[in-house]
Amino acid sequence: MTRVVIADDQALIRSALATTLDLEDDLDVVGQAGTSAEAVRVCAETQPDVVLLDVQMPDGGIPAEDGIDAIPALLDAAPGAHVIVVTTFGRPGYLRRAMENGAIGFLVKDAPVDRLIEGVRQAASGLRVVDPELAVASLSIGASPLSEREALVLAASAGGSSTGQIAAAVHLSEGTVRNYLSSAIGKLGARNRAEALRTATDNGWV
Repeated sequence: MTRVVIADDQALIRSALATTLDLEDDLDVVGQAGTSAEAVRVCAETQPDVVLLDVQMPDGGIPAEDGIDAIPALLDAAPGAHVIVVTTFGRPGYLRRAMENGAIGFLVKDAPVDRLIEGVRQAASGLRVVDPELAVASLSIGASPLSEREALVLAASAGGSSTGQIAAAVHLSEGTVRNYLSSAIGKLGARNRAEALRTATDNGWV
């Protein structure tokens, strides 16, 4: 019997996934969570074989900006678990981050139910499970054109931070921050820093 934990901030989706998986004779949903912190706790208590994890998860009190950031903590809590990120947002950047953080799979929520069920079985066996269209898109993107400092400054601009706030956060002068932002915007062919940040985030470069 494969033990499964479902972590999603939407209760209706958690319930629907649990009902679907519990119909299978070899799958057993042993826990559910609505925040990253709750997911870590539930995984520690239940020691599942597979965790279905949403991207857009509130942290619930642990240092994690989203579900992907919580993957290392989940694996520390349940070393035998295999994490599949299941999300509405089929972005190559999310796929790349998820794999770098230790996920074994990445599926979008509009994938056929049969694919999800088979994905859980494959993950429990230690096999990678990745949405095929997203895998192709991720491979076609290539390496980041941004330098380490450009990526750092661009990431710090999230939320509309002022140049002064960014400078304080990354310990650089405001003039240097402006130069890095301008360079990043140019390299990404963006019209402004918000568009540059969106492009870099979608592609997994920040």
